[in-house]
Amino acid sequence: MASVPLRTEVIRLYSRILKVGRKWQAQDINETKVERDYILEEAKLLFRKNKNLTELSEIRQRLVEAEARVTMAEHYGNPYPRPVNLPKTSFTKREGKKVGKAIQKMNEMSRPVYIRSSDDAMQKDN
Repeated sequence: MASVPLRTEVIRLYSRILKVGRKWQAQDINETKVERDYILEEAKLLFRKNKNLTELSEIRQRLVEAEARVTMAEHYGNPYPRPVNLPKTSFTKREGKKVGKAIQKMNEMSRPVYIRSSDDAMQKDN
């Protein structure tokens, strides 16, 4: 079970995200309702999906992701996850199993925290 301060932090962040979603103004006025709905639905979906997490490190990691996504959405005026730029070396030709695994590991380590829930969703679809 999550500790009380961590639970408070989760609830505070969820409230902040809902507030941002209700007050969101899209750069294109015609998209405001669509983006508001996206923010609110994405928040509800991800918080409900993660409500049964018990490991404190995993909960903290999800909090960091949510905080990063909110901060980036407010800064860039775009609520959708930003695309990920992979390192230059990730597209070199494979020179064997060992090099391929090293590149794969480097790609995984370079994935930003704000994209993790999107990665999880894509892995489920596959």
